[in-house]
Amino acid sequence: MAIMKPDHLTGLNNVNGAAIHVAEDYASTSRAASEWLAGAIQAKPDSLLCLATGASPTGTYAGLAERCAARPELFRKVRYIKMDEWGGLPMDDQASSEFYLRKHVLGPLRVDEQRYFAWNSRPLDEAAECRRVAGWVQSNGPISIAIIGMGLNGHVGFNEPSDSLPCGPHVAELSLMSQQHSMLGDQKGKIHSGYTLGMDDILRSHKILLLVSGASKAEPMRQLFSRQITTRFPASLLWLHPNLSIFCDRASTSLIQE
Repeated sequence: MAIMKPDHLTGLNNVNGAAIHVAEDYASTSRAASEWLAGAIQAKPDSLLCLATGASPTGTYAGLAERCAARPELFRKVRYIKMDEWGGLPMDDQASSEFYLRKHVLGPLRVDEQRYFAWNSRPLDEAAECRRVAGWVQSNGPISIAIIGMGLNGHVGFNEPSDSLPCGPHVAELSLMSQQHSMLGDQKGKIHSGYTLGMDDILRSHKILLLVSGASKAEPMRQLFSRQITTRFPASLLWLHPNLSIFCDRASTSLIQE
C-alpha cells in the first residue's frame, strides 16, 4: 500500500513504532483504510473488530461493504463488538450507535446476531451491564482490531479527558463537547452519559486503526503528534501500543511539524 507524503510530512512514515498513512482526502483515506482492513481480515478470518461510530469510519465501512458484495466469503467469520453507546437513547433511535452500526456495518456486511455483541443503551442496572460487557470481552477477546476515531478534545470512545481514566467497560460522564456531537442531532445537550470500553480494553487489542480526517482535526492531530502521553488527552495513550496504524488526510496533518 502506498503511503503518501505531503511536503511538510516527508519522512513521517513511522513514529514511535506506529505506521502513518497520509492520503490526499477523506475518500482516499477511507479507501486505503478499508484495503488495510480487508488484508487483516484475510489474514485472520475470525477477527474480532471493535467498531467506532461517527463520521470518521463511515467511508471505511463503505469500502468494506463494497468488498463484501464482491467477496462475501471474506467476512463470514468476522466478529464485531460495539465500542460505545449513548446512555438513555432507545436502541432504534437514529442518533444511537446501534442504529448507525446496523445501517453502515451489520446490514451491508450481512452480520448475523451470533457474531455481534453490543451495549444495551437502557440497562436496568448500569453496573451489571458493565460487568456483562467486561465478561464477554474476557471470554471472547482480546480484540483483533480496534477501529477508532479521535474527538476534538482527544477522547477515544467515551474515554474523556480526565486526571485519571477508569479501567474496563464503564459508564462515562460526557464532556460538553461530546454532548454536542453532530451524531446526536436533535438530542444534542440531552445526553449526559455514555457506555464505553476502557482505554485498557483498546490497548489490549492486537492492532489499532486510528482514522482522522478534516481540517477540524488539525489541532487535535498537532497535540497527538507532540507525543506527550497524558490522560488529559486520551488519544495520546495510543502511542503505548506496539501495533498502531494511523490513516489520515492532508487537511488533518496541516499543523504537524516534523
